[in-house]
Amino acid sequence: MDSKSILIDRALELFAARGYDAVGVQEIVDAAGVTKPTLYHWFGSKQGLLHAALGSREQGLVAAMAAAGEYRGDLPLTLRKIAAGCFSFARENPIFMRLRLSLFFAPPDSEGHREVAALNDGQFATLRDLFTRAARDHGNMKGRHLLYAASFIGMINNCIGLALNGYLSLDDALVQRSVHYFEHGIYS
Repeated sequence: MDSKSILIDRALELFAARGYDAVGVQEIVDAAGVTKPTLYHWFGSKQGLLHAALGSREQGLVAAMAAAGEYRGDLPLTLRKIAAGCFSFARENPIFMRLRLSLFFAPPDSEGHREVAALNDGQFATLRDLFTRAARDHGNMKGRHLLYAASFIGMINNCIGLALNGYLSLDDALVQRSVHYFEHGIYS
């Protein structure tokens, strides 16, 4: 691995373990075995490193959501595909997901939150559009697309957070159960 990749990996680990704001540049370069000028050469700043670290992983999550979120008239199947895709990505990228979720709840004007905001907005837009399209087939859903999108992504993120802390297992059974419970609320 080159110094750029090592910096990204060490930064992800440190940010996820202790929080973006709690980790200093010196700690990152020490963990990566490089100097500060190397970090500044590649990324310009700690925020630039965070941007690169998030960008190096987030495309996988974006792709999983986009592929799974294509609605073709079967909402339960689409929701299961989205949950399965997100859970699979989280199993394969637990450090990234821990960091992403922590930044999701960071103060809105913080550097960390601003860096993850586009990913959060993209996920929300995918779900909002899904529920907007599904409302054409399910009349009782009309006008509720924003709440459904927020509720579904909240359920997914909560399951992932609980799994990262050892309370749940992100398996097929959880996909089935969580989507089933969610569906009970939206079809009423």
